[in-house]
Amino acid sequence: MLVFALGTVLFVPGAIFGLAGGLLFGPLWGTVFNLAGAMLGATAAFLAARYVAADWVRRRAAGWLERIMAGVEAEGWRFVAFVRFVPLFPFNLLNYALGLTRIPLRHYVLASLLCMAPGTVAYTWLGYAGREALAGDDAAIRSGLIALALLATVAFLPRLVRRLRGAEPAWIEVEELARRLADRGDIAVIDVRGVDEFAGPLGHVATARNIPIAELPSWSKELEPLKHQPIAIVCLTDKRSAKAAALLRAADFDDVRVLRGGMARWSQKGLPVQGPATPLQRPFEAAT
Repeated sequence: MLVFALGTVLFVPGAIFGLAGGLLFGPLWGTVFNLAGAMLGATAAFLAARYVAADWVRRRAAGWLERIMAGVEAEGWRFVAFVRFVPLFPFNLLNYALGLTRIPLRHYVLASLLCMAPGTVAYTWLGYAGREALAGDDAAIRSGLIALALLATVAFLPRLVRRLRGAEPAWIEVEELARRLADRGDIAVIDVRGVDEFAGPLGHVATARNIPIAELPSWSKELEPLKHQPIAIVCLTDKRSAKAAALLRAADFDDVRVLRGGMARWSQKGLPVQGPATPLQRPFEAAT
């Protein structure tokens, strides 16, 4: 367990220890020891990033740290559970990166424990099957097939979850949207906040047209010209935007993206906004 924990902190691939645990201790105790070692290492990396090595982690994870922080802010422990199931980010570095977010330690530990368990069982069983095969046990083939079935289940589970939750939205980062608006202006912006929010303290993207999400279905005819053009959907964070994007995708709009972090992220980045809104008008009318 200590070796597994140390390997996790030092970026050694966990599959090596998972297989070794099954080979040395069998499927039951191997799973217990592997899961305990992985959790000790993951928790140590999390705490090190939060209290000791924050600057080092920011440099090491600079390419996708903002995406992780935005995911945790939006989903909390559910984001941790999802990325444990889906290998979107390297496991060992992810442990450190999550330490820089505001997720409570207990949520991180519980979500990691539950969602790392299926993969741990699968790798442990595969290591056990290898040991039995080396010993000449004919049942090792059956054990190996069971382990491979578990690994296949773990690999398929994220897709099943995504199907049950609906298709994940396509994202656009605030920097990319600002750049496209400044360079080419080739993307339409629809702000689905309420009229009071659109005219509120955060302001709105200068080219945005305000269509509150509850009214979006009634604007279908006016939005028809945009079916084959890129669209960015904006709200305060990105919850309502994701729902609005799903509505537009269901109506066969080709390229609909959700502004990750919404106007809250746009404001944090200090990007330009327009102040109080003019009276609501049909979107994309020619300005006069």
